[in-house]
Amino acid sequence: MFQYFKDLSSVSKEVFFQVLLHVVLFLFFSFDKHSPAIEFHQVIFFANYALGAFIINYFLLPRFYYRKKYASFFIGLAIVIAGIICIEEFILEKIYFPDTRGKYFHGVFYSVLDVMPIITILCGFKFAWDASKKQHEVDELRASVKDSELQFLKSQINPHFLFNNLNNLYSYAIDNSPKTPSIILELSSVLRYMLYDCKEDFVPLTKEVEHLKNFTQLSELQIEDRGQVTFKTENIGSEHQIAPLILMVFIENAFKHSTASQSEDIEIAIAIHVNEEGKLHFSCRNSFRPATNTDDLSHGIGLLNVKKRLEIIYPEAHELVIQETDTLFMVQLEIQLKSGME
Repeated sequence: MFQYFKDLSSVSKEVFFQVLLHVVLFLFFSFDKHSPAIEFHQVIFFANYALGAFIINYFLLPRFYYRKKYASFFIGLAIVIAGIICIEEFILEKIYFPDTRGKYFHGVFYSVLDVMPIITILCGFKFAWDASKKQHEVDELRASVKDSELQFLKSQINPHFLFNNLNNLYSYAIDNSPKTPSIILELSSVLRYMLYDCKEDFVPLTKEVEHLKNFTQLSELQIEDRGQVTFKTENIGSEHQIAPLILMVFIENAFKHSTASQSEDIEIAIAIHVNEEGKLHFSCRNSFRPATNTDDLSHGIGLLNVKKRLEIIYPEAHELVIQETDTLFMVQLEIQLKSGME
C-alpha cells in the first residue's frame, strides 16, 4: 500500500511538471510583441508538437531507447518528426494560412529546424526527469544494500559468546559461587544490548562503553588467576555517538587468542579516551604465545568484518593500526565520532 501511494505521488509530480513545462513553453512559442493575444491556431500548432513529444517520451523512450534498441528508436523518432512536419505543412498551414504559408513547402531542412527546438526541449526535460528518477532509485538501492550489508556484518559478531559464558555460569553455579548473581546480571545486560539496544546505526558512546565494560568483566572469568586485565576510560561524554559493536570485536579477539595460547601470565590492556575534537582513541593490547597460536591474528574473520564496517560507516574518518610482535598483539584505532546533534 505504501509503495502504491509512493508511485502515485511520483506520477502526480511528473504530471504537474509536464503541465507546467508545456504551459511555459507554449507561452514562449506563441509570444509575439506585435500581437500579444493568444490565437487559436497557435494552440493547434503547439498541440501537434506536444502530441509528437508525447509519443517520443512515453512510447519510444521506454520501449526502445531505455532498452538499448537504438536503431528502432531513431527510426521511430524519424517517423514521428516526419509526421509532425507533414501535419503542419500539408494540413494545418493549408487550413489556417491557405493564402500565405500554405501555398508552398519550404523544404525539409527548414521544417526540421522549425520543429526540433520545441521537440528537443519537451523530450530533453522528460529524459532528464527519467534520469533523475533512475538516479534516485539507484541511491535508494545502494542505501538498502549498504544497510543490509551492515546488518549482516552485525549478525556475524560473537556467535560463540553466549555458549562460553553459559559454560562459565554453569561452573560457578555448580560451585555455589557468590559471583553467580552478578554474572547473570552482566550477561543479561550484554545480551539485552546486543539484541535490542544496538539496532540503531549509532548509539551513545556512554552506552557502548558500559557494554564493553560488562563484556570485559564476563570475558575476564576465563582468566581468573592466570593473568591481569585492565580497562581504562577517559573523557567519555554523553554528547558523542558511535557505531555499535565495533570495538567489542577487538576485545573479544584479545581474550580469545590470549586464553587459547597461554595458561598463565596473560596480559590484556584496554584503553578508551576521547579528545577535545571528538576523536576517539582506542587501544587494545594482549599477550600470546605464537607456538600454540596457529591463527593469523590480523586476518581473522572478526577483524575482516570490523574493517569492512569501518570502511562503510567511517570512510576517511578512521585510522586503524594493527601490530604484531613475537608475544604481543596490539590494536590502535582512531575514529572521528558523530555528536548527538548530527
